[in-house]
Amino acid sequence: MKWQGRRSSTNIEDRRGISSKTVVGGGIGTIILAIVVLLMGGNPIEYLGSQSGQVESSYEETAEGRELAEFSSVVLAETEDVWTELFRKELGEKYDCPGLVLYSGSVQSACGAADSSMGPFYCPGDKKVYLDLSFYTELKERFQAPGDFALAYVIAHEIGHHIQKQLGIIDEVYSYRNRVSEVEFNKLLVKMELQADYFAGVWAHYADRAQLLEKGDIEEALNAAEMIGDDRIQKDAWGYVAPDRFTHGTSEQRSTWFAKGFKYGTIADGDTFNSPELNN
Repeated sequence: MKWQGRRSSTNIEDRRGISSKTVVGGGIGTIILAIVVLLMGGNPIEYLGSQSGQVESSYEETAEGRELAEFSSVVLAETEDVWTELFRKELGEKYDCPGLVLYSGSVQSACGAADSSMGPFYCPGDKKVYLDLSFYTELKERFQAPGDFALAYVIAHEIGHHIQKQLGIIDEVYSYRNRVSEVEFNKLLVKMELQADYFAGVWAHYADRAQLLEKGDIEEALNAAEMIGDDRIQKDAWGYVAPDRFTHGTSEQRSTWFAKGFKYGTIADGDTFNSPELNN
């Protein structure tokens, strides 16, 4: 992605190196339990918050870390420009720009305490995206999804959740939490996540129009979407796939909906909740 020399966002909070609440004894056992909570349709942030305590954290910025922070700020700025225009043009509304919090190790949000092992997340309570930049390494090494645009896709996906918050979609989905079965609620979560993938594709559509994309960028995003599908993660973690426990969508669904967003570039065409292919 051609990002050097582009505008950086002012909606950035750099909390790297600041001690905060995190998981006490946050070893692999806690991480596995948190993953189980996620795959069961629960909120891992709430789980981690219940396991929190006060610890010290340390951070020393590297040259790569500085560059990734600058890159993330530019990506955020580009999403601000795209969604401000789309909200005005399609909805006749003002886009409420979210914040992006960079942290290291652990962080406290309005949704509770979180550990970096949980990956990037959006907190509806404070309308901020939380990102430990070490996730870039995890994308490359654990998920086999290298490239700067893979990280751009992840950031754009989380911004997609902010769009859903502003449109009232997140609140509506969670209003069903205690009104439908766990399986049915998980299906709603999948549709919500796939819509966020679609919105990430919409952003990429306009980044391409602005001639910011380089050869291979879209392939990086599609690969990242495939590598973090529920079926692939469950297979790696458990050795089998349990569709009723999907909360984000399969690898194929995630890459497909990103591709749709990239193709259409509109808010209106991303209604995953009424999509025939997702309601079979």
